[in-house]
Amino acid sequence: MKIILAFAALTITFSCLGQHKVLPKVQPVEHSAIIAQEFVYELEDALTPECHASTVEISNGTVIASWFGGTKEKNRDVGIWVSRKMEGTWSTPTEVVNGVQKDGTRYPCWNPVLFKPKNQPLHLFYKVGPSPQEWWGMVMTSDDEGKTWSEPAKLPEGILGPIKNQPIQLEDDIILSPSSSETKKGIWTIHLETSTDSGKSWTKTDPLNDPEEFGAIQPVIFDYGKGRFRLLSRTKNGVIGQNRSDDGGKTWSKMTATSLPNPNSGIGGVTLKDGRQLLIYNPTEKDWGDRVPLSIAISSDGKNWKRVLDLEPLRDTTDKEGEEYSYPTVIQAPDGIVHLVYTWNRKTVKYVTLDPEELR
Repeated sequence: MKIILAFAALTITFSCLGQHKVLPKVQPVEHSAIIAQEFVYELEDALTPECHASTVEISNGTVIASWFGGTKEKNRDVGIWVSRKMEGTWSTPTEVVNGVQKDGTRYPCWNPVLFKPKNQPLHLFYKVGPSPQEWWGMVMTSDDEGKTWSEPAKLPEGILGPIKNQPIQLEDDIILSPSSSETKKGIWTIHLETSTDSGKSWTKTDPLNDPEEFGAIQPVIFDYGKGRFRLLSRTKNGVIGQNRSDDGGKTWSKMTATSLPNPNSGIGGVTLKDGRQLLIYNPTEKDWGDRVPLSIAISSDGKNWKRVLDLEPLRDTTDKEGEEYSYPTVIQAPDGIVHLVYTWNRKTVKYVTLDPEELR
């Protein structure tokens, strides 16, 4: 029997830099695919004023979520936080690493990505630096499902790690990590980083998009089997961009536009066990800030997408002030259940589980 965890219908008021804003009412979404929906931590229990860019992974049956949190994105007090779901309850979030350097300088942390390679510890990739144009890639590992972590290690020069979305590991254990770069001149390019030795060393492709045609970052990689892959990316162009490879990721097609809109906001996706592709995105075109609704689309062929569920519907078309539902991450567990997390108004992380058989 499926259970939907209902939220109280209440209005949240918070203070930010002396200004009071009213957040929208917290309402559950009813759909046959939804097994459960809840906050990783309640709004009144927040340990930081803001949070963003959450990620989720399952390690030996434990669900682990991570995100960056602090006073505000880009501020130096922003660190990487982790919570673990045990016996149906999320642990109190813990800041597991920050951007303090050996000389005492502190930089913000960015975009954690959890990933569990085969027969390897749980990995936590993240970025450190004053801005996305100047950040560098870092990684930590955990042997106890995210309870404790190794000392942070810097990734090799030129390797940023997965920028937002998780790598995939192929049957031959090769890891493909979707990544991207931003420059001070505003040039956005995507690339792929590859490891053949469980993440000990990495190589990278050249940029896979022409930034004069598509300014693109934060790709998601989908596996169509038999060496066929597709990358979908966030762009500045009002649409989700796409690249394809039919030779195991050795070469890639030129980036083209999909039929899917994109308001310059992060997307998430996963190849389901039944071969379908699941994408989470904001189905709007406005550049920056138009991050509601947040929806799920399904594709069987990678070309045609069907919007099947609004995780966060557009509830009030006259007033969207303060609303943001964005930066989703999604995985499918060994038992077939889909687990996903996303930013809820930059105030908390929302966690949802789904039965993909009900997404048609």
